[in-house]
Amino acid sequence: MNKKTIALTSEQYSRIIKIICSGFICTDGHTVKPNIRIATALSLEANLGLRISDILQLRLSSIIHDGERYRLDIVEKKTKKKREFTVPIEIYSYIQNYVLENNISPTAKLFNISERTIQNHLQLVCGYLGYDNISTHSFRKFFASSIYMDNNYNIELVRVLLQHSSVATTQRYIGIGSHEVENALKNHIKLL
Repeated sequence: MNKKTIALTSEQYSRIIKIICSGFICTDGHTVKPNIRIATALSLEANLGLRISDILQLRLSSIIHDGERYRLDIVEKKTKKKREFTVPIEIYSYIQNYVLENNISPTAKLFNISERTIQNHLQLVCGYLGYDNISTHSFRKFFASSIYMDNNYNIELVRVLLQHSSVATTQRYIGIGSHEVENALKNHIKLL
């Protein structure tokens, strides 16, 4: 099972989140109930670009009001790097509403759930939708690819947001490969 995890498309992202929120019935008749908690965790991964391991460590108190903005104040679990990026007000409000609706203390973890549980649920959803090579990491890759395309293909911006040590790592991560190189060369022809 050495399949490469892909970045989601906008359509895949929307369909996955919608199905997780509504629930569904598997082909074997098994009912998969709606799960707002998993949908919220994956939405935050797609909107903040954090790894799922860091999403599962988040608390409302991990977001600091800093002058005119809100910002993350966490240390990434995998890299041990401090992360202090801005959290858009819409995302902060989304988290705040989730905390209020679920009666979660500001200092408690937002999600009392394991990575494995989220991954297993996601695999059920992707099987139902007929999607392959999608994992929780596909949501972080979706964030990276969207930022890249929406910001004039600024690979350095994506590198900074993902906190990668090199642009080469970021290029491999979002899949800038031979197809893009070939298209760039083909589109650059400037003959008389």
